[in-house]
Amino acid sequence: MRLTLSTVVLGLLVAQGAMAAGDGTAAVGGGLGGALGNVVGGQLGGSTGAAVGAGVGGAAGSAVGARKGSRTEAAVGGGIGAAGGSVIGNSLGGSTGSTIGAGLGGAAGGAVGSNLGNDSGSSHSGGGKHKHKHKNKYKHR
Repeated sequence: MRLTLSTVVLGLLVAQGAMAAGDGTAAVGGGLGGALGNVVGGQLGGSTGAAVGAGVGGAAGSAVGARKGSRTEAAVGGGIGAAGGSVIGNSLGGSTGSTIGAGLGGAAGGAVGSNLGNDSGSSHSGGGKHKHKHKNKYKHR
């Protein structure tokens, strides 16, 4: 029980840090998608179905919540985070722990993926645009 509680607290801290970094919509989308996908997948296919459902739901939720330039990275992060959180949560706290883990993992993974996508997209200064100064070819006399 202590391990489950400490995992939940750590997950909440990570999710709060991710939201403070400005990736709140991707984090919320990944968390909600992961938790809902976990519940639906668990009903259809047990613990394996829960992990798969959490991954798919976390990916979809993170992609919907992310900004346009970082949707792929957010989807990958949210999917992996939710699936991993589902597996770890299931081993620690059964189906309830699996749902909590999927939500927290999807939130953290979606936020981190979105943040990585924003960083890599803005690393090129100027965006490939070159400034051309106007030079007078013909001087008026």
